Amino acid sequence: MFDNLQERFERAFQVLKGHGQITEVNVGETLKEVRKALLDADVDYKTAKDFTQRVKEKALGQEVLTSIKPGQLLIKITHQELTELMGSAAAPFTPSGNPFTVLMAGLQGAGKTTHSGKIAQLLRDKHGKKPLLVACDVHRPAAVDQLQVLGESIGIEVYAEPENKNAVEIATNALQHAKSNGFSALIVDTAGRLAIDEAMMKEISEVRNAIKPHEILFTVDAMTGQDAVRTAKAFNDALDFTGVVLTKLDGDTRGGAALAIYSVVGKPIKFVGIGEKMDALDTFHPNRMADRILGMGDVVSLVEKAQQVISEKEAAQLEAKIRKNKFDLEDFLNQIQQLKKMGNIKDLMSMIPGMSKALKGIELDDNSFKQVESIIQSMTPEERSKPDIIDARRKERIAKGSGTDVTQVNRLLKQFQDMKKMMHMMTKGKGGKRSRMAGLSALGR
Repeated sequence: MFDNLQERFERAFQVLKGHGQITEVNVGETLKEVRKALLDADVDYKTAKDFTQRVKEKALGQEVLTSIKPGQLLIKITHQELTELMGSAAAPFTPSGNPFTVLMAGLQGAGKTTHSGKIAQLLRDKHGKKPLLVACDVHRPAAVDQLQVLGESIGIEVYAEPENKNAVEIATNALQHAKSNGFSALIVDTAGRLAIDEAMMKEISEVRNAIKPHEILFTVDAMTGQDAVRTAKAFNDALDFTGVVLTKLDGDTRGGAALAIYSVVGKPIKFVGIGEKMDALDTFHPNRMADRILGMGDVVSLVEKAQQVISEKEAAQLEAKIRKNKFDLEDFLNQIQQLKKMGNIKDLMSMIPGMSKALKGIELDDNSFKQVESIIQSMTPEERSKPDIIDARRKERIAKGSGTDVTQVNRLLKQFQDMKKMMHMMTKGKGGKRSRMAGLSALGR
């Protein structure tokens, strides 16, 4: 995500390297490259031009302190403007009303049905709601079946009238059904088209008027760039939606949609889809996205993801084992499995400052850990807790059981010992203060 944009920004700021002060010439050269980077990310020309003009005006109007280099100052200003460009702060999503009603809109293929399920799961798991999914796509073949299969997979009921082709009637009946049966949230999946047309807009407008939703979420594919922004504007003109769900942000996206939607349409991105799993939905934070675009990582989001899979108690127990130098291969295996639950591995690594650059060109996914898991799982419980007892004969057995060779087993054991030493050193300090690693779940509270 945004790898190319990040690289282009980095090259742009290299122009200022070695300069002792900000001048109109060196700022102009830098921002020319920034503008090119934005255009390459499929941001429209006006937005890119206005953005660089604002940065230039702020940069030339500030004195550079002796403790701050010109490049650092320009990065700071650029970060502020990027954050403003994307909406300043996370947009509120406050489920109120009974039932709290969400209308999902967007073109076909943007991930609207899948994200209807994700929103429903979010409302249940994080907001304590009893959600009902509503199948109002009466045009696409198998759309109702798709939503029913999805609902079954996450344990959420789906309201459908397969023989009824009137979306307004279905939505109205679903709302009454929700009120009568104790559902506290209603998520209505509507029909999309391959392109905007009058019939689609008329139907979804009538559904909106009939059920009066609390939220209208426009779902758009992040990989469509300027087209996403144009489509968002057309839907907003017709529906006056409350926010955007930007999907496929984990893909090979240039980032134009994320950067420009708010400034062009005036409506915030509320959620971003970051994978195919049903829990792969994040709140959109403009400042954190600016961090990532400028190569600063996103430690806060990483911490929040860690909190979802490791409790404060588990973190404390792990930290105690590390401090006593009792962290073993069983603990290591558990940590790998918890890391995989947090989402796409490469995306997670890119949240660590500087890691995105280090991982450039490296293929990294859940499969990267399969060999490590296989080797550890081929060990006995005693071997996992006491790796020092693993002699040549045991290594041969482990290698055979895991489909690897002795060299790979040796490499894993050495890497584990090196990591164990480093982790033990990190926990040393006054009063058993929690280490940065073991205290991940406490940082974002």
